[in-house]
Amino acid sequence: MSKEQRGNRGPGGGPMMRGPVEKAKDFKGTMKRLIAYLNQYKWTLLISILFAMASAIFSIVGPKILGKVTTKIFEGVMGKIMGKAGIDFSYIANTMIILLGIYVLSALFGYIQGWLMSGISMKVTYNLRKEIMEKIHKMPLKYFDGTNHGEILSRITNDVDTITQTLNQSLSQIITSITMIIGVVIMMITISWQMTLIALIVLPISAGLMMFIIKHSQKYFKKRQEYLGHVNGHVEEMYGGHVIVKAFNGEEKSIKKFNIMNDELYKSEWKSQFLSSMMMPIMNFVGNLGYVIVAVMGGWFVVKRIIEVGDIQAFIQYMRSFTQPIAQVANISNIFQQTAASAERVFEFLDKEEEIEDKKTTIDLKKIKGKVEFRNVKFGYNPKKIVIKNFSEIIHPGQTVAIVGPTGAGKTTLVKLLMRFYDVNDGAILIDDYDIREFSRYDLRSLFGMVLQDTWLFNGTIMENIRYGKLDATDEEVIEAAKMAHVDSFVHALPGGYNMVINEEINNISQGEKQLITIARAFLANPKILILDEATSSVDTRTELKVQQAMERLMKNRTSFVIAHRLSTIKNADLIIVMNEGDVIEQGTHDELLKKKGFYASLYNAQFELAEEI
Repeated sequence: MSKEQRGNRGPGGGPMMRGPVEKAKDFKGTMKRLIAYLNQYKWTLLISILFAMASAIFSIVGPKILGKVTTKIFEGVMGKIMGKAGIDFSYIANTMIILLGIYVLSALFGYIQGWLMSGISMKVTYNLRKEIMEKIHKMPLKYFDGTNHGEILSRITNDVDTITQTLNQSLSQIITSITMIIGVVIMMITISWQMTLIALIVLPISAGLMMFIIKHSQKYFKKRQEYLGHVNGHVEEMYGGHVIVKAFNGEEKSIKKFNIMNDELYKSEWKSQFLSSMMMPIMNFVGNLGYVIVAVMGGWFVVKRIIEVGDIQAFIQYMRSFTQPIAQVANISNIFQQTAASAERVFEFLDKEEEIEDKKTTIDLKKIKGKVEFRNVKFGYNPKKIVIKNFSEIIHPGQTVAIVGPTGAGKTTLVKLLMRFYDVNDGAILIDDYDIREFSRYDLRSLFGMVLQDTWLFNGTIMENIRYGKLDATDEEVIEAAKMAHVDSFVHALPGGYNMVINEEINNISQGEKQLITIARAFLANPKILILDEATSSVDTRTELKVQQAMERLMKNRTSFVIAHRLSTIKNADLIIVMNEGDVIEQGTHDELLKKKGFYASLYNAQFELAEEI
């Protein structure tokens, strides 16, 4: 939620003008569900609401009592002038003590109510984020493949924050505001129903002017939000690629584009803020007209002894405190629309289809040797468009299998099926003659070690990142794995060595060093089956040779799947599977496939010729 959407007050203390607010598709249904979600806190919530009402009621009573003091002072002064008894300071002192007690109680109830609501809102935030995080781990991989990551992050941060803020501030505020409106009207009527009628006539005039301003300012707020997004996007894009911008002398073009968007943002911002700032002066003008009429009529009523002098002072105080809660209710109704939209997005995510719950594994994982069989496997991300077509192959324990082929041939898809990121549409994948669906996903994936082309490291030390492969590993085991992956050869040159913290952007080490750390993680995991997806693509040739030697030691007596584009790296594989458009078109050793002079031979020769040209 933007800064403008968070604020409740605008320039001059007036109600904040808002841009267009995203609305929920099912406002009533979502709010009912949110209320049901709060049911576990119903007693705390009820107490909080009662305290909010009590706080408002005590503050409403104050002006009426203060009016009595004003009347007593006026009567005393007039009595003094007429030679009678003076001001009754004893009555005034006692009344002021009572008034002080009332305001203290109002503040105390308000404090307790705020403390209770903060507790409820923080618990709701905690539970929602916890549920979303648990949900993320239960979601099938296909959801993340088809959903923008920023969209998911927005639900766990912005949307939950919006709900929290509404619970923490707006919910109690609307209770207080409604109580204030009802209470003030009642108190005004007890003073004078005629003056109350005049005060209420002022409201539709103020509302009409507000609607007029909102109607004309809405288009500028919308345009402002649009260009604010353009400016932020452009700045982020230019900052993220500032090296490329400088390299291609694109500074002037970037600044020119920025100035055009910034100029449009300035114009829409100025117009929207000007119209927004006009609201309070106009409302004050209308309100002051009401005060004048009330003061004149009140003076006439005092002369006629219909009301007392202090009642005029109390009535004007009530008039001043009457417009603010009305503006707050109008503002909060807008906030509730946005809250409903945010809650709907959160609940929509929590209702998404989860992966089918796994059965407990009854297979002894320690006896798994690593035989893998693909039996008539058919698969497509879209069932109508099959990618893997009737693939069958048996890989014996300890064999190294290389999977090669052009981009989009289905190499990585095969690995995703093997680890049950996706389930096959037809056929079966077996490990030691057990269908992989007989394993729980956790147990199945514990059999594998994986090094991907896209390195994944987190904000933590190098030691912690390697230990991710085996969370209970000792420092000695981590360092041994690092030596096997040649991480130890460069880590001592880094500040802090193994304790150097990889930053959030992961840009304080090179791409090759990142890859080596992920390889060390696989060494530490000591898996039954190893998957290497272009694992050496980001290291230099000299380092690659060292890593290949280390990997040969790692792959010894382990079933290994190696996905490679550089065919020179898989010459020694026991079996090379050549894929194209989801089909296995060739298989055999490197020498056997070259002799066939088929698809593999043409791929290999093309790379060899390219290397010679370079």
